Amino acid sequence: SAAADLLGLMHYMEAMRLITVMEKVAVTSDENVTVTDTEFNNVPVLLYLPRRAPDGLRRAMVYFHGGGWCLGDAGMKSYDLMSRRVSNELNAVVVSVNYRLAPEHRFPVPFEDAYSVTKFFLQSSVLSQYGVDPVRVCVAGDSAGGNLAAAVAQQLLEDPEVKAKLKAQILLYPALQTLDLDLPSYRDNDDKPLLPKSLMVRFWSEYFTSDPSLREAMASNRHVPAESGHLFQFVNWSQLLPAGMREGHAYTGPAYGSAALARRYPGLLDPRAAPLLASEARLRRLPRTYLLTCEHDVLRDDGVMYAQRLRAAGVSVTHRHARDAFHAALMFLWWPFDLAVGHRLLDGYVRWLQENL
Repeated sequence: SAAADLLGLMHYMEAMRLITVMEKVAVTSDENVTVTDTEFNNVPVLLYLPRRAPDGLRRAMVYFHGGGWCLGDAGMKSYDLMSRRVSNELNAVVVSVNYRLAPEHRFPVPFEDAYSVTKFFLQSSVLSQYGVDPVRVCVAGDSAGGNLAAAVAQQLLEDPEVKAKLKAQILLYPALQTLDLDLPSYRDNDDKPLLPKSLMVRFWSEYFTSDPSLREAMASNRHVPAESGHLFQFVNWSQLLPAGMREGHAYTGPAYGSAALARRYPGLLDPRAAPLLASEARLRRLPRTYLLTCEHDVLRDDGVMYAQRLRAAGVSVTHRHARDAFHAALMFLWWPFDLAVGHRLLDGYVRWLQENL
């Protein structure tokens, strides 16, 4: 991808997409679930409807796939397997969203697509059409999709037009903050496979702009202006991480960056892009939360800090930390990428849904 970008053959993310395209499958219905490729509010979605007769109103999930806001598709094999299993085992309606991707569609477009689908689905007429219980709906997502799920859950709290309330949010190794890209998890997993720090920085920067100056500033962790320094309280890992995750790391205050850069790309400090920046007053109104983090993942500390802040705000949080797992472990569910850790994490996630949604 880097070579193709350097030679001008194609954009870095276009080359990266060739990898995810290989995993996309023709999604078809089976004996348990009817799958429809449709649109909700002009945004493409895959709609999973269980075939067996409901015992009353059904549960429902709106799901956002991962891929750094630049890659991925609801029709990838792993996402199809997860959506199909949730729909079948929970007898639930699953809406898997194909939001528009950066760099063609930068922030806030992916968020707006995610929010638009969720708001549309939560209308009483739509819930009724699909036989969904309005008090048993959740949002969910992994990685960048976990970011979108967290941001959507927060934004719904401020929307007077939405009457239905989410019962839960499920955040699977989510990306939640842009302020500090030198957390212990970034240091510990700087060059680990699947999501090294350099790639996560690239995803974050491409979400906002093609301007390489932002990527360079983020890579050196000098992208937040001094006037926004008060926001660092929300990502102060010296207070928000448990001692075991801080071990071997010394906390130093932030090195401030260009105010002009932050003014050009205000999304950098927008809670719709960085949900960890939300105030406690907003957090305390959020629904019960399932949060999965993986030890070998640059995003580990984002999730751990969010779990801590949510608990402090009085939210019911189930935080599962997988010490033997890595970023995107849930994608490894089928041959030849079939790993026991992926199935174990999926089993735990589905079990929690059975008991809490």
